[in-house]
Amino acid sequence: MRLGINTFLFTSPFTDDSTKLFPQFKKWGFETIEIPIEDPSHIDTAHVKRELEKNKLVCGSVCACLGPDRDLRGTPEQQQTGLTYLTKLVDQAVELGCLTVAGPVYSAVGRADAVPEKEYQKQWRAVVKNLKGLCKYAEKRGVVICLEPLNRYETDFINTVDQGLKMIDEVGSPALKLLLDTFHMNVEEKNQGKAIRKAGKHLGHFHACGSDRGTPGNDHIDWAPIAAALKAIKYQGDVVIESFTTDVKVIAKAASIWRRMEPTREEIAVKGVKFLKKTLL
Repeated sequence: MRLGINTFLFTSPFTDDSTKLFPQFKKWGFETIEIPIEDPSHIDTAHVKRELEKNKLVCGSVCACLGPDRDLRGTPEQQQTGLTYLTKLVDQAVELGCLTVAGPVYSAVGRADAVPEKEYQKQWRAVVKNLKGLCKYAEKRGVVICLEPLNRYETDFINTVDQGLKMIDEVGSPALKLLLDTFHMNVEEKNQGKAIRKAGKHLGHFHACGSDRGTPGNDHIDWAPIAAALKAIKYQGDVVIESFTTDVKVIAKAASIWRRMEPTREEIAVKGVKFLKKTLL
């Protein structure tokens, strides 16, 4: 199990210049970096990979960023734009030496509407079809797509482990797994430990952050059952701190971060990785 950090805590968008953050991440004790690629043109993957290697780090996952124009359950144009973008992320993941593309790969973040069951099923079929195509390509490239259930305020589509597992079953590809996030599970799951155990072998990636999006451990989440569940399913993937602060304005607005959760974002990283090492490793 490796501990990582999502760069959204410090910058958006991630560009070639953002690699200047790597030495500090390494100094704090992180082993892997989760890189959100908001637009594939923002980075030269060869440059980023060189900087990772220079700092003895690896890109553990590429984080998919789906806005209104990228939506696998949207209009035909939005579906195609989303599929083209996600396919490019698979290519860039390979170039970065990374085996995981993670995030809410099924829909634009923030799309949350109550729709009739018939419409929901139509959207579901569209996502199944699109993910089948994407996963077929990912299989050929040796990449795993990790689908993330989000809380009800960020999507009406996939909120729980049960829904995520249903999608995995219908897509039917070994290249599709789950990304579980303690923040989202805190809202949607009755019991985080049981949800992790239910995911079992299908858990491919894990986000750890506080119940308020702050420092893991400085919150009301019961971390002991989470640690026990990860151990029980023999999870060996990355555990990534994905927290947001008001310092990065674009992401703060997107994630509804209206106030400072912790004194500094550095504290989230430093105290967070220390807590996770003590609790999970």
